[in-house]
Amino acid sequence: MTVAISTMLQLRGLAAGYDERWAIEGVDLDVPAGRLVGVIGPNGSGKSTLLRAIIGLVPRRAGSVALDGGAVDLRRVAYVPQREAVDWSFPISAEQVVMMGRFPRIGPLLGPGTGDRRTVRDALKRVGMEELAQRQIGELSGGQQQRVFLARALVQEASLLLLDEPMTGVDRGTEETITQLMRELRDAGATVIYATHDLESAADVSDLLCFVNGRVVAFGAPDDTFTPNTLHATFGGELMIMTAGDHSHVHGGGHHGAHSHADER
Repeated sequence: MTVAISTMLQLRGLAAGYDERWAIEGVDLDVPAGRLVGVIGPNGSGKSTLLRAIIGLVPRRAGSVALDGGAVDLRRVAYVPQREAVDWSFPISAEQVVMMGRFPRIGPLLGPGTGDRRTVRDALKRVGMEELAQRQIGELSGGQQQRVFLARALVQEASLLLLDEPMTGVDRGTEETITQLMRELRDAGATVIYATHDLESAADVSDLLCFVNGRVVAFGAPDDTFTPNTLHATFGGELMIMTAGDHSHVHGGGHHGAHSHADER
């Protein structure tokens, strides 16, 4: 008996970008529910634009985005931006940042209730930040800031999570925490899509890989897409690929961003 896999997120002919430059175009994707999807590509390839276009943070020039067959309900989507996109000088505590994730559920007129505060505390504890809840967000390390934003995504209780380069510039402990939480959310039924430069880790962690360079080069299971042909089509000729074990091992990449996580620290 064949079990049908439902499509949660559907993109058709999507093109997006600012001014005259389209960072991505012709994107057709059917993302199943309950999957962990790694989006891979060189710097400037449109990875971030793809995530942001899904929720309308970048102008859509053509095409459509559907969530469970209908319009994208932002209450069902949690987005974690790149750390460089955040104003860390803003006078707000870690706890207040996480509470912002509850606002779509609280509404504009009501303040947070006991249940909301409990949810925030539980999320901070889950990412190991309960002891620093009152610390100003800019006083935290890069890894701690990323944990706080992950906690904000958790309290939204979203069915679709979009994480833009969550592993960049964080310590190994935070990387392991993020990976574990992404898996737990996936196992609980959420769809998690994250952009990354770490090719080998993405191939090991993700259920599906989406290779992007202005368009979708390949989309599918790691065993089907993490191939020399796909890597060359995505990153050009600046990769040295050695086959060993289950996946090809990638070296090089220079400014294209096809480097390992250790190179980003």
